[in-house]
Amino acid sequence: MSQLSRFLASAATVALIATQASAFDTTARAAFVLDQKTGTVLLAKNADEALPPASMSKLMTLYITFEAIRDGRLQLDERLPVSQHAQSYGGSTMFLDTTDRVRVEDLLRGIIVLSGNDACAVLAEALSPDGTETGFARLMTQRAQQIGMTSSTFKNASGWPADGHVMSVRDLTLLANRIISDFPDFYPMFAEQKFEFDGRAPSNVNNRNPLLGLGIGADGLKTGHTEEAGYGLVGSATSGDRRVIFTITGLSTSGERAEQSEQIVNWAFRQFAEKTIVTKGATIASAEVWMGATDRVDLVAEEDVTMLLPTLSANGLDAEVVYTGPIEAPVRQGQKLAELIIRPEGLPERRVQLVAAGNVEAGGFVDRMLTVSRVLAKRYSEQPQESM
Repeated sequence: MSQLSRFLASAATVALIATQASAFDTTARAAFVLDQKTGTVLLAKNADEALPPASMSKLMTLYITFEAIRDGRLQLDERLPVSQHAQSYGGSTMFLDTTDRVRVEDLLRGIIVLSGNDACAVLAEALSPDGTETGFARLMTQRAQQIGMTSSTFKNASGWPADGHVMSVRDLTLLANRIISDFPDFYPMFAEQKFEFDGRAPSNVNNRNPLLGLGIGADGLKTGHTEEAGYGLVGSATSGDRRVIFTITGLSTSGERAEQSEQIVNWAFRQFAEKTIVTKGATIASAEVWMGATDRVDLVAEEDVTMLLPTLSANGLDAEVVYTGPIEAPVRQGQKLAELIIRPEGLPERRVQLVAAGNVEAGGFVDRMLTVSRVLAKRYSEQPQESM
């Protein structure tokens, strides 16, 4: 008697609201926007394409360093030597030389605020299994895989151009989320707009993040730019109890990066809002019961269902209830019986468990005979009748 039963849930029955929002149109080669609280992906463009990340890959060096400090393998006030290899880096640096022994905390700020390639190499050599930056890059790749970054391969600690050094925007956003969630004590460093290290680099003291100081809730994380990668940003901002984390890359100019980053933050906060669409205990549908004292049982939500949805409404929210039925008695209150599948237009679907609203006992002899009689009568009525 088992068959897959599907019931379309009307907007009135489920108390669902209308949803439709215009997608953000970005000229970035790849983009990914995540609402942290709900886990809703608001935008995904070439999200899993492995691309050169430039200095945005420094976030992985920072993550591994934060782990080492948390685990007691490295101390913030510990002073690390600068190798000839680290000193040899060009581009954005702290202007370190081999006579320096630099505090770990200064190296962290040198990476976060100043994007120091030399600072990355110093930390990499200190934490590498074999004492080399190449060995640390292998560790970066291994750790990235362990935390779910499936499109990332590292060849160095800084994002210096190298064949095969790639990350996806999804991976970068996931990594940013991990930094924010796993290391709240370190995260405020990403909002610092200036770091003057030892007065030796007056031309490199300002954070390149164009969103900091705009008053839009931005508090991190990392810019990137090389000729091959274009201009990119891993950014985050808060509004009320919401946080948006995003990555864009492959833009043509720093001005374009700044403009589109601010637009993404405004779009994410203004065009979407959390809404309760199903309340705990609300009857969503009913399911057929086989051989029970009653032939149906109500299906209810076991908890409130809140989703991030577009603020402007146009059409009813598409949803359906799915269960395998009829369900054999006895049924117990709270028993998981079905799923409510909610499909907001342009956003990922949401699946919600539905449970039995009450008990349905197994039917007595008369109930069972009546059920069998109904089934036989239905089958007989569905058979083609022979003509006389």
